[in-house]
Amino acid sequence: MPNDFNQPIIEEFRANHGRVGGWFEGARLLLLTTTGARSGKPHTTPVGYLPDGDGRVLVIASAAGAPQHPAWYHNLLANPRVTVESGVFTYEADATVLQGEERDRAFARAVETDPGWAEYQAKTSRVIPVVALTEVPGPPHFNAASMSEAIKAVHDAFRHELALIRKEIAESGTAGGLATQLRVNCLTVCQGLHNHHTGEDTMLFPMLADSHPGLAPVMDRLKQEHEQIAALLADLKKAVSDEEADPRHVLGEVERLTDELEAHLVYEEEHILPMLDA
Repeated sequence: MPNDFNQPIIEEFRANHGRVGGWFEGARLLLLTTTGARSGKPHTTPVGYLPDGDGRVLVIASAAGAPQHPAWYHNLLANPRVTVESGVFTYEADATVLQGEERDRAFARAVETDPGWAEYQAKTSRVIPVVALTEVPGPPHFNAASMSEAIKAVHDAFRHELALIRKEIAESGTAGGLATQLRVNCLTVCQGLHNHHTGEDTMLFPMLADSHPGLAPVMDRLKQEHEQIAALLADLKKAVSDEEADPRHVLGEVERLTDELEAHLVYEEEHILPMLDA
């Protein structure tokens, strides 16, 4: 896609912690910055992605079924170290082009949840590449001006992902069980919530408790709610791990988690974020 099309999307993405309207509204979108294969200059492109768990996401070099691979794909072949912006975080990642059966399984997962990928493949004689972006370990960089803004952005990212999962399950129907990519999406958000709450329990909450002793009752409630949410996450993981999982049952578990989590996030935002700003 030409840069004059991409630039407004990039600016809107960065201004709204990953949320954009238009063609990409409601989509899983990231900003991928590659190093030009010939110029050596950074090039940023909005691309859709699939969660893959374990600090890895997948991007598909479809170019909407064009005869040639997109420029960003040629760039990462020459320079596999890339920068990823998720809307909440910016991080370095290593790009790996999936090969053979691994590529075919990943592409089939994408097609199972969105037949548009198959339509793109049918339009071109090239095999559309699937690329894994694996986060390079290191301290996270928040795309936020303050800690309270960062926490709110993280919360909104979980809200957005759970809304997408609910929509995807509801639209998938019950025939054939739960799609493989939907399983991955559910397990990825479960792991993300676990990591987020672990970070709060071990770092953020103790820091606030030391500086604001009067928050002790709030901290106690939030920690109890973390335990309740952990139980719901375990139930969801158990549901999606069943090879014959009923999408209706999984949707019910996602909705239980969403309701409990939303009440928790609202309470935390009302009582914790003002303290972070102070």
